[in-house]
Amino acid sequence: MLDIVTLLAVNAGVILILFILAWAACWAMRDPTPVDSLWALGMGVVAVATYFQTGGDTERRLVLTLICAVWALRLGGYLLWRWRDHGPDRRYVRMMEKAKAERGWNYGYASFRMVFALQMPLLWLVCLPVQLGQVSDEPASLGVIGYVGAGLAIFGILFETIADWQLVRFKKDPANNGQVLDKGLWRYTRHPNYFGDACVWWGLWLVAAETTPGLFAIVGPIYLVYTLTRWSGMPTVEGRMRRRKPAYEDYVQRTSPFIPWPPKPARPLEEA
Repeated sequence: MLDIVTLLAVNAGVILILFILAWAACWAMRDPTPVDSLWALGMGVVAVATYFQTGGDTERRLVLTLICAVWALRLGGYLLWRWRDHGPDRRYVRMMEKAKAERGWNYGYASFRMVFALQMPLLWLVCLPVQLGQVSDEPASLGVIGYVGAGLAIFGILFETIADWQLVRFKKDPANNGQVLDKGLWRYTRHPNYFGDACVWWGLWLVAAETTPGLFAIVGPIYLVYTLTRWSGMPTVEGRMRRRKPAYEDYVQRTSPFIPWPPKPARPLEEA
């Protein structure tokens, strides 16, 4: 069994190097938007780094690494494409402008402190299942819970992939300008992409939880769900959608916020 402290420290160093290099590149471009793709890709790098540090000679290590790598490449690649297609994220543009106007910070300092330095420890925390889940040599093979977790994670990848594909198609059609997507998976949850993310990381935790160190990685998926539902995920998206699309409020009233569920019937029109 590899020393846990050493493993986590090495992985923290890997994350630090990745983020410093990305920060320097984004500073040169005056656009920190690619950090969103680094959030996913960095977890894949950590999973692979852990695999090689632990020897990678068990079924559990291989499953954790492969699933995480596929998820990371899929989501990271999608976010990179979205950045190239849509341009800088308006959130970061406003954040940098506010930092300069109100605090007098230069671009490099503001982007590092407010974006990159914040996300580094959070990435390390969320991907604890693929770190701690690879520490122990035994049990080497997956049990029932591990297979259930692997299935849940694969389901999550497929679910969020379909959701993102449906959203891209919807936005590419000019006829949908100003409209709210309420078809496909978006009919059953307002955030199918976030729900898919949660399934991936709870599934990876189940795979890891068949080992003693992996049990303690539960803080990773708990924090991820908190982030998606209470902090930078749903609240940010829904606040923006309410301001931009009047029909979104009706969509909120009839559609489950997170867990997929059949929509409520449309409200009848009030009699004059």
